[in-house]
Amino acid sequence: MNIENAKSQMRKGMLEYCVLLLLKHRPSYASDIIQQLKNAELLVVEGTLYPLLTRLKNDGLLRYEWQESTQGPPRKYYALSPEGEGFLDGLDTAWTELATTINYLKHIHPNLLASQ
Repeated sequence: MNIENAKSQMRKGMLEYCVLLLLKHRPSYASDIIQQLKNAELLVVEGTLYPLLTRLKNDGLLRYEWQESTQGPPRKYYALSPEGEGFLDGLDTAWTELATTINYLKHIHPNLLASQ
């Protein structure tokens, strides 16, 4: 098994959650989302992000509005919808549960396994 492939799959699984977390703080346009993810060392290309944003919008988790730009054409700013806020709350809970499980498994003592 290739570690890079495993890491790539983990990143793909977390991308939706990461995008929703970013949009929780403020509406953003796609290039800004990509830059923020890059700053967090999660590299994403437009060809990956745009279909995800469209799917999240179609699922009712995001809304968008066009805003004029001083640097070119209007930009589409994405924000969480009320449904998206509730969904993100659920993902936060799931992440906490998963992190707790991972931390437990990382620190379990081998003697505990043998006694069961």
